[in-house]
Order: sequence, then C-alpha cells, then structure tokens
Amino acid sequence: MDDLANDSAVRPLLSEARLIYAITVPLSTAIILANLVIILGISCNRQLYNTPNYFFLSLLVADLCTGVALPFIPWMGLNRPLSFSSCLLVHIFPNFLFLAFLFNLVIVHYERYMCIVSPLHYSSFWVHRRFPLVLLAVWAPPLLYASLPAFGWNNRAGPGWNGCCSFNDTGAPGAPVNCSTMVAAVAAPGGSECCSYRRVFPNAFIYLEVYGLLAPAILSIAGMTGRVLWITRGQMKDICRLHRSVTTRGGGQASEREQRLNLRYTRCVAAVSLTFLACWVPYIIYIHVCVAFLLSKETRGNSTTHIVLSCTGIGSMAVMPLVLGLANRQYTDPVRKLLHKLRDRWRRRQDSEDMAL
Repeated sequence: MDDLANDSAVRPLLSEARLIYAITVPLSTAIILANLVIILGISCNRQLYNTPNYFFLSLLVADLCTGVALPFIPWMGLNRPLSFSSCLLVHIFPNFLFLAFLFNLVIVHYERYMCIVSPLHYSSFWVHRRFPLVLLAVWAPPLLYASLPAFGWNNRAGPGWNGCCSFNDTGAPGAPVNCSTMVAAVAAPGGSECCSYRRVFPNAFIYLEVYGLLAPAILSIAGMTGRVLWITRGQMKDICRLHRSVTTRGGGQASEREQRLNLRYTRCVAAVSLTFLACWVPYIIYIHVCVAFLLSKETRGNSTTHIVLSCTGIGSMAVMPLVLGLANRQYTDPVRKLLHKLRDRWRRRQDSEDMAL
C-alpha cells in the first residue's frame, strides 16, 4: 500500500519536471548562447569600449544569469520539503537576478532615451561621468531588496506550514496539486520543512515588488520608447519639410523620398510594437495571474498553468536584450567574420579535395 502511495506521489513530480525542463532547457540554452555571442562581439571590438556599451554589457551579463536561472524559476511556485535556509536560497537568488536584469534594462533604455532627447548634452550626462556608481546602483538595490526575507521579513512563523506538502494514502484528493511530492511522499530528511514562496515572501513584499518596482519599471520603459517614437516622427516630418523646401525640380522625386521615410517609420513602429507585445505581454499576464492567485488565498493551483506561464513570461522578457543586441551589426560583426572565415576555409578544403580527385 505504501509503495502504491509513493508511486502515485512520484508521478506528478516527474511530469512537472519533464514539462519544466522541456520548456526551459532549450529556451535557456538559446538565451545563454546568444548572450555569449553578443558579449564576444563587444569584447572583440575596441571601438565599442564606451559607457553605453558598458551598460549594455552589464545588461547582457544579467540576462545571461537569468538564462542560467530560468530552469529553476518555475520550481519557486511549487511546494516542496527543504530546510528553511535552502528555501530562502532557491527563492532569493533567482529573484535577485531577475530584479537586477530589470534594473539594467531600465538604465539601458534611459541612457539611449537621453541620447535622443538631449544629443548636445549627451556626453556630459551624469550617467556617463559616474557610470561605476550607476552600475553599482543597478546591482546593489536588487540584492538588498531580494535579501530582505533572509533578514527577517518572511512568513516562517505563519500557521499551517507543516502540512502543505502532506499527502493522504491515496495520493491525490486531499493534496495540493502544485506540490512537489517525491520527497514529501516518503520520509523527508531531518530538518526539512515545507518550502513555499508564501513562506518566504509575505504578501506585502510581493505587492511592493510588483506594484512598487516591476510596474513602474515596465511603464517607464514603455513611456521612454513611446517618447522616442514620437520624437522620431517629428524629426521625420522636419526632414520631409526640408526636402519640399529645397526641391525646385523633380517634385515626384521628393514625394518618393517621403514615401520611403514614412514606410521606414511604419516598419520601425511595427517592429517596436511587436517586440513589446511578444516580450512583455506574456510576463504581464503571468504577474497578474500570480497576484490573482495570491488574493484568492488558495493553497491549490494548477501546476501546469503555473509552469507554462512562468517559463513563457520570464523567458520572453529575457529575449528583449537579445533583440536589441542582434539588431546591432557592430555587436555581431566579429562572430559573422569568424563564421565567414570558417566557411571560406571549408570551401577551400573542399575545392582542394575535388582537384585532387
């Protein structure tokens, strides 16, 4: 009877693990490799050794760390028996990496926004004069905030934690469906307790992070992007006006140039809009679903829904720096040249073999 209960308890965890790794491992591998390619491209080009690229390099490092932690993030929403110190570690460290990634993303957008809004005063901007302090500011506050549960702001003394990973003899009807059950079904190791994000992060901590950090950061990025597009639209109108004023002959030629400018601007707006929808909307949906579940005060949840939303939400947002990096040919030129050399060498070898035959 115990073997049947253990077997029925192990199966949910195995299915959860397969789903998590089936989604996160390919996505994490792609994120890591793409970040390494862009980092290599910046490191090999000395012309890119400047403050804006240092900020972007810091963002790539944070994105790389997020890609490494991605397979472990879905486990944060699943209850499992761990010692409280281990529970703190598996929740605090991914949260720190994610917040550091978000802070780096905001500062990169802000630096580029100021470059467009105030191009004449760009070189004397305070971010450029004190960029080591700015880099410290985008890494230290996330670490301090994410570590607050380790300094006592947690729910360890909350009621009802001893049974959150317990199962009945049949293994399902009375059990939480989002609980990892392999260790809970058998004898748990000594000193282990129920590890749940509700135990590590109090409700006030979650609300403050979502509505005090995440929402303002996303809104600021969206606002800066919209402002840049608006400025670009105004500059394009000025260029078209100048073309019309200086063109005395060939009015159709000026009209054709205006059409090309309008088409290019339309493509730019479409690309930015699609990037925002693809990278941010899944994460926004994931955050609101998590907050709704938190407000419902339920201990049960659909583990499959949580896993899919967390993987797609975090993963899609981690793609944002890769879109910015791969769109810049300066970042990818060293790797492109290396691939061209390898291709030419392979072709020469093939030609020499054909000649020998």
